[in-house]
Amino acid sequence: MNLKINEEALKWYKNELDLKEGDQVRFFVRYGGCSNVQKGFSLGVSKDEPQQIGVSAEKDGITFFVEESDVWYFDGHDLLVTYNESAEEPVFEYQ
Repeated sequence: MNLKINEEALKWYKNELDLKEGDQVRFFVRYGGCSNVQKGFSLGVSKDEPQQIGVSAEKDGITFFVEESDVWYFDGHDLLVTYNESAEEPVFEYQ
């Protein structure tokens, strides 16, 4: 599994979460919502300290990560985080 964040999504997260170099952002599994990879679950996002990183990506000194315990959710897919300009929010793409 790979994790990628495009520049537009990075800008959005920096503004919304007031991120600075050295910060860490976790993508975590939550019950409910909708997803193309796991029915009944979706992804949440928070500033957090990692316990056991399963996969990570660093952009502009900010580490985005998924804990090892949440990797099952992706079912072998990569996660690409992009930005939807018309909705003005990030989009999770599973590849």
